[in-house]
Amino acid sequence: MRQLLIVLLLSCSAGALADEPARLKEANFPAQWQDGSHIMERRGQIVLTYLWADIYAAALFTRPGLSPQQAFNEQRDLRLELFYLRDLDHKDVTRASATILKRQQPAAVLARLEKPLKQLQASFGDIKRGDRYALDYDPQRGLNLECNGKVIFNSQDPELAKAYLGIWLSPDGLPEKLRQSLLAQIP
Repeated sequence: MRQLLIVLLLSCSAGALADEPARLKEANFPAQWQDGSHIMERRGQIVLTYLWADIYAAALFTRPGLSPQQAFNEQRDLRLELFYLRDLDHKDVTRASATILKRQQPAAVLARLEKPLKQLQASFGDIKRGDRYALDYDPQRGLNLECNGKVIFNSQDPELAKAYLGIWLSPDGLPEKLRQSLLAQIP
């Protein structure tokens, strides 16, 4: 019986991995993203799976000639798009992001960012399958949070932008292999 369970788990695991191309096709991230004269190229894309359930597909965009790691480190133009593959409760999303931020950030930084983090997280509600969220950072205008193409939050605080984008792009956020793929450091 135990061997049958292991075989079934491995089969499910392989099936989940095989679905990644289909999930990325469903997300339909463009090779380039453009806002007026502002053009960015897609660098990396991933599917986050938790306990064999696909949660979201993500794509990272930067200006041509600028690596994703450089854009993040130097706080240059950067766009992270998330296409949700299932419904999620707002409280689950905020709880997960708070857990990651506590792992990544010193207590003093979290204390300084408490109010703007609450404002950012209050700007969206429950997430529905098919929703497309984006964190779009431009040093001139700051961080925009978009939901289905509409800006729902803006902050001029570069520390907030760095910390929140760091959930996906800094160590101790996403599993390392996914983070490296998103940063286009793994083919």
